[in-house]
Amino acid sequence: MLKILSGWRWLGLCAALVSMSAVAQDDADAAAERLNQLLSAADTLTANFSQMTLSSNGSNLQETTGQVALQRPGKFRWHTDPPLEQLLISDGQKVWLYDPDLMQVTIQKLDQRLTHTPALLLSGDVSTLTDNFSISWTQGGSVDDFVLTPKANDTMFETLRLSFRDGLINDMQLNDPIGQRTNILFQNVVLNEPVAASQFGFDVPDGVDVISE
Repeated sequence: MLKILSGWRWLGLCAALVSMSAVAQDDADAAAERLNQLLSAADTLTANFSQMTLSSNGSNLQETTGQVALQRPGKFRWHTDPPLEQLLISDGQKVWLYDPDLMQVTIQKLDQRLTHTPALLLSGDVSTLTDNFSISWTQGGSVDDFVLTPKANDTMFETLRLSFRDGLINDMQLNDPIGQRTNILFQNVVLNEPVAASQFGFDVPDGVDVISE
């Protein structure tokens, strides 16, 4: 009799685990669907941003401000203001990283390795999000919070939190493998207004060193 009861307990445990797995999958599907809905609402986006990077013990390492412009799919312009000026641009095919202080620009093909950059996450193909990330979602009032965990190991962050308020991107938080945390707060967010095509191209200035990868 003890063996029979143990068997029933085992079957019950298996059924419970299967049910929990189904619920978890439903939650993951709902999270991906909601995030896709919010990201897909922005064919274009412009905003200002402020960025703060903290060490693993909470010390402030760096603060910057800048402007961002995005156009789906895959086009973005991420400009960080002086004194730490940098310009990151994609036309959907190539990516330019320009450092005016170093008089240097790095050019590389837009490929899978770059899908984990914040700008491309916001401007990329939302249908591939679940291929690259596990996604969880919480909602409170007008705020939607998502946590994205990369499925690959060779990524620039371990987790990424995206927060939307009233359907607009509000902030991002990246946690990297060495414990640093980067917080990005967006202001003056504007969706679906025309953005000049020139924003997503780059002409290399005279005298600038070019590194192609």
